[in-house]
Amino acid sequence: MEIELTITALSHAGEGIGRQAGRAVFVPFALPGETVRVEIVAEKKNFARARLLEIITPSPDRIAPPCPHHFALSPLSRAEEAGDVSPEAKQSGEGSGVRACGGCQLQHLAYPAQLKFKHQTVVEQLTRIGGFTDPPVRPTLPSPAPFGYRNHVQFSLAPDGKLGFQAAGSNAVVPIRECHVLSPAVRELWTYLNVESAPELDRLTLRATDDDALVIFESERDAPDLELDLPVSAALLRPDGSSYTLAGRDYLIETVRGREFKISAGSFFQVNTALAEQLLALVLDALALRGGETVLDVYCGVGLFTAFIAPLAGRVIGIEAFAPAVGDAAENLDEFENVEIYEAPAEDVLPALTVKAEAVALDPPRAGCAPEVIDALAASGASRIVYVSCDPATLARDAKRLCAGGYTLAWAQPLDMFPQTYHVECVALFQSTDCFATD
Repeated sequence: MEIELTITALSHAGEGIGRQAGRAVFVPFALPGETVRVEIVAEKKNFARARLLEIITPSPDRIAPPCPHHFALSPLSRAEEAGDVSPEAKQSGEGSGVRACGGCQLQHLAYPAQLKFKHQTVVEQLTRIGGFTDPPVRPTLPSPAPFGYRNHVQFSLAPDGKLGFQAAGSNAVVPIRECHVLSPAVRELWTYLNVESAPELDRLTLRATDDDALVIFESERDAPDLELDLPVSAALLRPDGSSYTLAGRDYLIETVRGREFKISAGSFFQVNTALAEQLLALVLDALALRGGETVLDVYCGVGLFTAFIAPLAGRVIGIEAFAPAVGDAAENLDEFENVEIYEAPAEDVLPALTVKAEAVALDPPRAGCAPEVIDALAASGASRIVYVSCDPATLARDAKRLCAGGYTLAWAQPLDMFPQTYHVECVALFQSTDCFATD
């Protein structure tokens, strides 16, 4: 069914929202203020999903996306509507809204509007999920580079073995010729490899800095038969997160604020190095350490925050469950005698920890914190808790529980760690109400 729709808002996932017959209709790649023609493709009781067919009245914030794999109302997509597209063209996805790459949901939205959208997303999630009234959310900090920022990329494999990304709203893989969010170093590595097909792999990850590069092969089957002639390091990443060196070494060296960090093939590190430095500065300022404090660094990873907290604190206790990251952290933090790391899930360590901490930094995965973690932190008596989040919804959920346990949300600062996508990083400062009352 085709209908005409007025788009009034964006969902937290960057989809346009209109209303028809009392229900919400979600339209990927449509923008607020636009009148559009759409085709309903899925209907539920209270909402529907639609495919964008025509932009009748465009938004003033709409721009032409530079990437050919982003959604476009092109002759090919119109031919698809008429059924005049070959199977080969459908497989390639070139120029097709149906087979658009799902990696960048907002390339068609002007960058200042992207920043406003991400600020509003944090406000709405803290209000709707967290139950906050007029939450103290600061304007979004922009990325120094809206394009060319990603220091690593993970390719999926299409059925024919070609490298690509998952399609928008689908698990299908769109073969990729170019990607505008990759850093120059990653793009150069990709070009050098010149991989046209790798059917023996499940995924291929490239990580690169100006001075170092690592190619990571992933296969859930036996190790693929690979012939390597590369002037870069290469590793095979196993399903359990451990890695095996194929050439050079199985880790990368990344530099932040002049300090080097070892990052193993499976270890997490921020994808936007330039903004990671701003993120670090926010965390340190929010902790407001005066010297001598005991600080918890929960989900400490390879030790990015710990390395800069340790010189300012009396004692730092890191908690991390991923064994390769703990190994990296042990090397990255070897010079500090006041640092100790627990290799275990935070929900196992924190309830049993008897140490009194004055401040806490935590950077959980997208799923946020287990309830046991929030409850243990609320009971810790720490005067300040600095929460780094990559998902406003789970931040809002955990903030509600933390504030019910005796803390106040002082501020939340969104950062655009992931330009051109709906994802948003956020740093939130929580202060103990007991401590706050005596200040």
